[in-house]
Amino acid sequence: MKIAIIGGGISGLSAAFHLERRRRGGADVRYTLFESSDRLGGVMRTERVEGCLIEAGPDSFLSEKQSAADLCRELGIADQLVGSNDAHRRTYILVKGRLVEMPDGLQFMVPTKLWPTVMTPLFSWETKLRMAREFFAKPHTANGDESAAAFIERHFGPEVVDRLADPLLAGVYGGSAERLSVRAVLPRFLDMEAKYGSLSRAMLAAMKKRPANGARPIFTSMKDGMQQLVDAVVAELDPGAIRTSSRVMALGREGGDWVVLRQDSTAVRFDRVIVATPGYIAAGLLRSVEPRLASLLGEISYSSSVTVALGYAAAGFDGRGGKQEDGFGFLVPRSERKRLLACTFVHNKFPHRAPEDRLLLRVFLGGSHDPAALQLGDEEILRTVRDELQQILGLTAEPRFSRIYRWERSMAQYEVGHLERVAEIERLRAGLPGLALAGNAYRGIGVPDCIKSGLDAAAECLRCK
Repeated sequence: MKIAIIGGGISGLSAAFHLERRRRGGADVRYTLFESSDRLGGVMRTERVEGCLIEAGPDSFLSEKQSAADLCRELGIADQLVGSNDAHRRTYILVKGRLVEMPDGLQFMVPTKLWPTVMTPLFSWETKLRMAREFFAKPHTANGDESAAAFIERHFGPEVVDRLADPLLAGVYGGSAERLSVRAVLPRFLDMEAKYGSLSRAMLAAMKKRPANGARPIFTSMKDGMQQLVDAVVAELDPGAIRTSSRVMALGREGGDWVVLRQDSTAVRFDRVIVATPGYIAAGLLRSVEPRLASLLGEISYSSSVTVALGYAAAGFDGRGGKQEDGFGFLVPRSERKRLLACTFVHNKFPHRAPEDRLLLRVFLGGSHDPAALQLGDEEILRTVRDELQQILGLTAEPRFSRIYRWERSMAQYEVGHLERVAEIERLRAGLPGLALAGNAYRGIGVPDCIKSGLDAAAECLRCK
């Protein structure tokens, strides 16, 4: 059986890894992975500068999602997994120009502790009363999809949307709470609402069921950066099966075969094909095979982002209020009218990524609210970042180094109606034997989600007849 994999990000690499394991186990399977760029791993890319470990893309993954850690165990690199430094897991929100710490007991925008919620300056008294009333909400089953903003506002009011929901979801999805689907991005909250009514009561009940000890860190990464995972997967693959700098222009069907048309106009036949690309690229590849499927894939929107890494000498890192000395970083609501979306204090979140005499920051711009950020020149990006860090942190120190990474149309947006669209995509795909889809366009954007999608796609190709 010959299988083509189109796309060399972590989804496509995971699919190739599954097929390679089956091949070594005696299965009659051969695969070829096509990647249009000259490197593998997609947005997972790590650099070292002046002793600092810099992530150009994702710096970690949620520990509760097991696919990434499971893959590391299969690769024999589980000893390289490192957890976030949760002793410093404090996050700040910029409110009216000053940083306000998120109160203790706030579980992803849901309050679970009374006194910290009452005392925090993050919310007005009107919002605090709204939160108190929410505790007595009755069970409710949603009728259809709605935006995450509408859902959160229904429970806690518009201030929580502005100061928490929108910046948190912008940090995860690069999108807007007003457009993201609650069914797609916060399905657990819907389940809680249906069973308890109150999200606060539901969260408290869930917390009681957690083990008293042995809690995992919120985030997990690799000792030598996320590219370490990519490199470990690539090392397990057949080098002769990898085609970098090899763009696929279209897919076709001839008889029962899939035809892969490459940029050099050569056509190669395969029994199965896994498309592990962004939805808009998959749409172009499949347009002549199934126009309706291509149209639906093309309707999945994407946001772009800019990541800026800044390294400082610890001795000269000046600022006000000490906010730079602790915590994981801060989020910036749209109402603050800044270009910065968020800033991570990397040296606190993962201390091993910066020497003791260095401090490392990662700043984020762009997203669905500011697509023009991607078009800014390097000098303008750095000037904007430094100006706003000075306004927020009082930071005037000159960075020892900086790195800028642009990610165009890299983050799928799960907008209202997304799951219905994905269900129709699956229905149409099922009518094309030998085709599997993988990537962040469908049912999860995180690294573990992408790994799972690639593994599932490979397994499906081996099952189908």
